[in-house]
Amino acid sequence: MPVFEEPLPGVLVRRMSRHEDARGWLIELFRDDELPQGFKPTMGYLSVTRPGVARGPHEHVDQTDGFAFLSGKFRLYLWENRSGAADQKVVMDVGENDPVFVTVPPGVVHAYKNIGSDDAFVLNFPDRLYAGVNRAEAVDEIRHEDDEDSRFGMDD
Repeated sequence: MPVFEEPLPGVLVRRMSRHEDARGWLIELFRDDELPQGFKPTMGYLSVTRPGVARGPHEHVDQTDGFAFLSGKFRLYLWENRSGAADQKVVMDVGENDPVFVTVPPGVVHAYKNIGSDDAFVLNFPDRLYAGVNRAEAVDEIRHEDDEDSRFGMDD
């Protein structure tokens, strides 16, 4: 069983191992038998983030995200925003030099910024379909990035 870090309750971080040989390298993203209890990804996508660009902060009401940071250099931000929980902010540098798989449950505000000098990609495996079946539902996302008074600042 893999070893998970838990920087916030329910946020699980698993360090990933790169297996290299003369052909190149391989990283196992996730295995069904090693996912956190109850987390079952329903789709997957790849996003490319340009240098200096941030995605988020945002949160979900029902969705848990599973992120794989494998390339580039990212700063990952996590804020506790669940009812009754103490305010906490966690900042982690992740990516090529520290590849991780991170699960972010509902109510945890999250963002990441490419702090490297090249385009870098993130693989995302949420447990809900974007906009539901046939894209016929509202998107489960509360966006904070345009709120000037937001407490979810990305200053380090």
